[in-house]
Amino acid sequence: MRQYADIRDTQIIAPNFKKRLSGVTSTIVQLVPKQRQMGVKIASLAPKGLPEQVVRVRFRDLWRLWFRTDGAEWRVWHARRNTEMLPGIIMRDVLRMPLKLVFTSAAQRDHRGFTKWLIARMDAVIATSAQAAAFLQVPNSVIMHGIDTERFAPPLDKAEAKRALGFDTAEKLVGCFGRIRENKGTDRFVDAMIAILPQRPDWVAVVTGRVTVENRAFADGLLAKIAAAGLHERIRFIGEVEDVLPWYQALDLFAAPQRWEGFGLTPLEAMACGVPVAATNVGAFDDLIVNGGTGLVVANDDRAIEGALAQLIVDDALRARMAAKARAHVLGNFMLEREAAQINAVYARLLHRA
Repeated sequence: MRQYADIRDTQIIAPNFKKRLSGVTSTIVQLVPKQRQMGVKIASLAPKGLPEQVVRVRFRDLWRLWFRTDGAEWRVWHARRNTEMLPGIIMRDVLRMPLKLVFTSAAQRDHRGFTKWLIARMDAVIATSAQAAAFLQVPNSVIMHGIDTERFAPPLDKAEAKRALGFDTAEKLVGCFGRIRENKGTDRFVDAMIAILPQRPDWVAVVTGRVTVENRAFADGLLAKIAAAGLHERIRFIGEVEDVLPWYQALDLFAAPQRWEGFGLTPLEAMACGVPVAATNVGAFDDLIVNGGTGLVVANDDRAIEGALAQLIVDDALRARMAAKARAHVLGNFMLEREAAQINAVYARLLHRA
């Protein structure tokens, strides 16, 4: 059953106007409950797409934003997309609602003119990485994403984790998780597996993720290529899964072969489960992965990522050393509590200054 907060007692609103699951939506799903646990009066505003545990406010109650909350002159509207910044500006500047606007930017590219115009009207801006901050033309705070390390954790029994998903306990698993599309590098992963797996009969590759209508031909082409190579039993497309955690816990190696990425949470989720990562140097992967320590980060190139995967698949001892360091690295640097506390501090500074 959905949980609703009284907007009269809500100080921070985190809108989520995209119905389908995305990296931004995943961030809100993790952060809002954690921030509420830390005493922040925050709720989301969303038409659909959020699980029931995320407390939200109703659209029909937005008129109450004209009235101040108890003990505070302002509310904060924390946008993460253009479609969320613009309504905030309209409510604050046209409807004269007492709001302060925050925007989080993950994009590692020059923003278009309209986006720059929107960002320039924010009261505070957060960048998810130093790389994203470099493309902003306004003062900002760099706050890197964290993950829920209580949820993402190694299995008690790796063999049982594999058995529960229908794999032989002697099989070693390498996975590539995320939407099936070219910029996610799914084809790179498939090509690498077609080259590597014939010499490594003890390994199975797993691909999970949603295929949108516009990427159906792309996915079908990959499946045809796998079938032509005679590897349909060893490169398995699982589809979109409701809970990805058991799949992480069954892995021996994770691949992040993206051509482009805004930030990229999947390597953190894998490492939190004690799984080493082979990744291209896009998004924030250089900052997330200890190259040579918790995984390998290589050039954004087909041959480079294939070479990294081949190296880690062959070298059991190297993978074991990396796996032993992976979770400790996430616990020390990328816990969700740290991200939530730093964002809460931005809210506090903004409201205090207001």
